Amino acid sequence: MTIDGLGRQKWRVPFALITVLLIPGCSSMMSSATVDLADSLSAAVLDQNDPETVRQGAPAYLLLIDGMIADNPQNLDLLLAGASLYSSFAGTFVDDPIRASRLAEKGRNYGWSALCQAQKRACGSWHLPYDGFEVVIDGLGVKQVPSLYGAGAAWATWIQVNVDDWEAVADKARVDAMMRRVVALDESYEQGAAYLYLGILATILPEAMGGTPEQGRAAFERVIELSHGRNLMAKVLLAKNYARLVFDRNLHDTLCREVIAADPVAPRLTLVNTLAQAEARTLLESSEDYFGD
Repeated sequence: MTIDGLGRQKWRVPFALITVLLIPGCSSMMSSATVDLADSLSAAVLDQNDPETVRQGAPAYLLLIDGMIADNPQNLDLLLAGASLYSSFAGTFVDDPIRASRLAEKGRNYGWSALCQAQKRACGSWHLPYDGFEVVIDGLGVKQVPSLYGAGAAWATWIQVNVDDWEAVADKARVDAMMRRVVALDESYEQGAAYLYLGILATILPEAMGGTPEQGRAAFERVIELSHGRNLMAKVLLAKNYARLVFDRNLHDTLCREVIAADPVAPRLTLVNTLAQAEARTLLESSEDYFGD
């Protein structure tokens, strides 16, 4: 049985929700041009309204990012881009579990390298006992937020695709610590995206088994607030991970209908919103079977 007791799909977080390609500045003219290219490509992906185009085109981008990183192995921005693309693609479009695990591991490793580049004392912290790891994470500041979030998101995807491995799932406490630190430093970062992870982690299990569904609901609702309702996936996760968990059909169906009726077009959210609408239709169609009369 998978960790959530409800099946692997609960951990399937759509592409571009895992994280956006975080591309701040760059230190040299050549690397700046490289990063600008990565940023332009990422924007094109995130603004795409046809997921199948992304599914077919993303592998070429994986190879492109690998080449960029090979030429600039210490470039923080490119490492974050690699972590984002690999983890996002593995978490959404790869059905073969062995391949998904391999790709997600590469994304996780890029994320760890990025965190190391952002703050040297974080290097290797992921291998420390939890208490030592937490001390390192709590010592990171606002400047490390992009790397902290990017590394945590990629790590979460690696856990997601290895959900049948209890040793991998045990790492979710570390991802939780990273996202809580992001929220503490800048809760509005990427329109509250860190709250999505906190919401997912809180609703993996029902309350009777140690889950904290009400905390999860609050986290998803905070994303809706911070994104001014533009992040439709937050509503889908609220319906799928919370409303189904607590058996609230009225909330579930209302949220699904709101998502289906919404305009999916929004800067850097069009792709994830398009995926959210498809998921909302599936959830609504199965609502009667799930909740009964």
